[in-house]
Amino acid sequence: MRIQGAVCRTFGEPLAVEELELRGPGPGEVGVRVAACAICHSDVAYMRGAWGGPLPAVYGHEAAGVVEEVGPGVDDVQAGDHVVVTLIRYCGRCRQCLRGLPSFCERWPQLPISQHPPLTTPAGEPVFHALKTSAFADRVTVHASQVVPIPRDIPLESASLLACGVLTGVGAVLNTAQVETGSTVGVVGVGGVGLNCVQGAVLAGASLVVAVDLIEHKLDAARTFGATHAFRAGEEDVAHGVGELTEGRGLDYVFVAAGAGAAVEQALTLVGTGGAVVLVGLPTGAHVQIEPESMAERGQRVLGSKMGSARPQLDIPALVELYRQGRLKLDELVSGRYALADVNEAIASADRGEALRPVLVL
Repeated sequence: MRIQGAVCRTFGEPLAVEELELRGPGPGEVGVRVAACAICHSDVAYMRGAWGGPLPAVYGHEAAGVVEEVGPGVDDVQAGDHVVVTLIRYCGRCRQCLRGLPSFCERWPQLPISQHPPLTTPAGEPVFHALKTSAFADRVTVHASQVVPIPRDIPLESASLLACGVLTGVGAVLNTAQVETGSTVGVVGVGGVGLNCVQGAVLAGASLVVAVDLIEHKLDAARTFGATHAFRAGEEDVAHGVGELTEGRGLDYVFVAAGAGAAVEQALTLVGTGGAVVLVGLPTGAHVQIEPESMAERGQRVLGSKMGSARPQLDIPALVELYRQGRLKLDELVSGRYALADVNEAIASADRGEALRPVLVL
C-alpha cells in the first residue's frame, strides 16, 4: 500500500514527506488509518540523533486513528474501531509482562513485526519503523498489543495524547509512585508530560501540587491543570519557597519531567524525609551527583518511570472514563494543529517550548 510519511534521512535535518510502501497486517497485527499524531520530545531527540538508530526512519508514536484491517488471530479489534496507538509492543507471556510491566517486555524483539518491519521506499529500501510505530504518516501497521479501542465519541485529536504524554505523566504518579491522598507533590518541568504529572497529582488527591519551570506561560498552564503553587526556576529560590510551604519538611514526591540533569539536581533539593524523586523525563547523557549517606539517612528514594509504568489495555480505558467525567483534561493540551506537510513547523514549535502539544491532523 502506498502511503505518505515524514522521513528522516539525516539526523538534525528537516523531515521530508515522501511516498512509502507499507505492507498490510500479518498474523497478530493491525493496520490503522492515522487521524492524529502528537509531537513528543522523544521524537525530536531521535531526529537529532540522540539515541542513534538506522536511517532512513519515520518517527511519531503518539497516535490515534481508525482500524482499516486486522491480520489473522486478531479478535480484540475490527475494521472501523477507533483506537489509540502506542509504542508499547509486548508479548503478554514473558516474565515482565506477567509482572504487569509490558514496557519491559523481554520478547518483543522476537515478534514477527519486529523481525520484519512493515515500511520500505517504493524501490524496496528498508525504512526504520522507529519507536515501533512510525506514526508521522497517514497509515501504520503495528502489533495488536499496541492498539487500544476507545469509544467513537472521543475526539481522535485529543485521544492521541493518551498514547504517550498523558499515559506517561499520569501513570508516573498513579502507577510508578502510587501517590497517596494528602501527599505533597512537586513537578519539575511542566511541558506536555509534566502537566500530566500535575493532573495525576490532582487525581491522586495531593494536598499540595508545586510546579517548577523556566517558562512563565508553562507555569500559567500548570495552574489551570491543578497546580496550587508555581515557581520560576532560575529566578526564584525554589527550595526556600517549598520549605515555607511545607514547614521545612520538603515534598513527599518530586517528579522530574524535564530532560536536563539540572532538573534532577533541583528535585533532590526539594524532596523531604521519606520522599521520592521520580524520573519521568529523559536527560540524555546527563550525570547527576547525589549524597548517598544523606539519602539513606532520610529514607529517600529515586524511582525511574518508563511510559508511566503503563498497562495500556487497562490504563487507557480508565483515562478515557476520567476524561468523560470531566476530571482529566485532554482537549486543553492540544495547542496547535498541523497538516503532515507542515510537520517541521510543528516540530519546531514543540522544540522551542511554545506549545503544550502540537498535533498532526491527517
